[in-house]
Amino acid sequence: MATLITIMDTTLRDGEQTQGVSFSPDEKLNLAKALLSNLRVDRIEVASARVSAGEQKGVARINAWAQDHGFGDQVEVLGFVDRNKSVDWIVEAGGKVINLLTKGSEKHCSNQLGKTLDQHVEDIKTTVAYAHLQGLSVNVYFEDWSNGYSDSPEYVYGLAAALEDCGIDHIMLPDTLGVMSPAEVYDSLRDMSQRFPSHHFDFHPHNDYGLATANVMAAVKAGVTSVHCTVNCLGERAGNASLAEVAVVLKDKMGLSLNIDESHIVGVSQMVESFSGKFVASNTPILGSDVFTQTAGIHADGDVKGNLYFSRLYPERFARKRTYALGKMSGKASLQKNLEEIGVSLSVEDQRRVLDRVVQLGDSKQRITSDDLPFIIADVLESNEYQHVVLTHCDLKSDWNQQAYADIELKIDGKSYGANGTGNGGFDAFTSAVNKILTELDMQLPELLDYKVHIPRGGQTSALTEASITWQLGGKMKTTTTRGMHANQVFAAIEATLRLLNRLLHDRLQ
Repeated sequence: MATLITIMDTTLRDGEQTQGVSFSPDEKLNLAKALLSNLRVDRIEVASARVSAGEQKGVARINAWAQDHGFGDQVEVLGFVDRNKSVDWIVEAGGKVINLLTKGSEKHCSNQLGKTLDQHVEDIKTTVAYAHLQGLSVNVYFEDWSNGYSDSPEYVYGLAAALEDCGIDHIMLPDTLGVMSPAEVYDSLRDMSQRFPSHHFDFHPHNDYGLATANVMAAVKAGVTSVHCTVNCLGERAGNASLAEVAVVLKDKMGLSLNIDESHIVGVSQMVESFSGKFVASNTPILGSDVFTQTAGIHADGDVKGNLYFSRLYPERFARKRTYALGKMSGKASLQKNLEEIGVSLSVEDQRRVLDRVVQLGDSKQRITSDDLPFIIADVLESNEYQHVVLTHCDLKSDWNQQAYADIELKIDGKSYGANGTGNGGFDAFTSAVNKILTELDMQLPELLDYKVHIPRGGQTSALTEASITWQLGGKMKTTTTRGMHANQVFAAIEATLRLLNRLLHDRLQ
């Protein structure tokens, strides 16, 4: 049986130390639910005590939900060595666990607190005893432990020894400034575990050198069975260890067991993106939009001939699917994979013509996906199959501090429809008018999930703009992305919307 490694997620506490990130109470509650009931992390840290009355109410909502659903002991709050203040704050919020922040380095103890180790230990024990009296479980952070262990190990040993008989559940050892290497993590945690076998040590890494995941591996190799992460590597400066990376690496590379439900990793990541406004890069391991996309034609060919470019990181583990990029590096196999995806069959000659156009577009730096392919096919084969909707008139008006106005006319399969709409900007007004027309056809635009605008780096104000819009098509995992290009970004978005309408009408007629 593989060793079970438990994960403590601190996105809702340490993740909020990311510059510009502040979760609302509703966002925190929904993230807590997703982390515990969907992703199945073992513990979550949701706040720091005594921040504000509003924060306390938010924590109370999380604790109430957690108690009702059997997760009460898995919700933790950071507290301070302040005798009763943090404990009372947590108890009033319905909490069950306090994570007590103590000074894990002699410099922090003497310079910040102006106290000796013995004085600090006395204060810690007073707070711990009061917490136990109030029914709280207690974990203890050794803040700045990595520097403390390096600069003043005897201080660290003294602190750990002083807490051996205090009823502490977890001693949590942070690499607060992300300064450790894997070798240093292994040696120090091995030493701590051997010196204090009665303590249950957690490891809390930061990613300042880009070593957080590697350092988690070293910590586990040293005997640690509880590690701390955040979703999307949120955290101060370079962030904390990425939950997605840690979960997958521990399972695949070290053969360890975790309670994480991998099928929810991406969904929770996207929720955190939406709530935090911090988006992962397209090449971020596990999570990025491009990480399960094969670009080179030779890779697509290898997959066709025997899945030669597959690995244990197959996308279905994470409720995703593999895609094959279309562009100047595409080959016949790349095109064939995309044709299969959209259910289109072409002759060898037509495939050659379509591939030539794909390569031509890719050479001009246009981005192409399977969602664009039907329109390329229709254009190359001079087919009207995807040309159901034509915009014949569009008058947009927008005045400062006033709602925008759109007056449009669409020709749909030869019949003209007119409507007008208002909205918060030109595109919003346009979609309002479109929906009025679609109502006559018993249709409605799908929910808009994402809207991105791209302009070439260094581009002038007259440069072409690409609008990329992702739409929800029904099922939770069923989305489509359409694109439009125009010097005016509103009209680029309108072009993208017209592409969506043509696709929807085509599907409706099948």
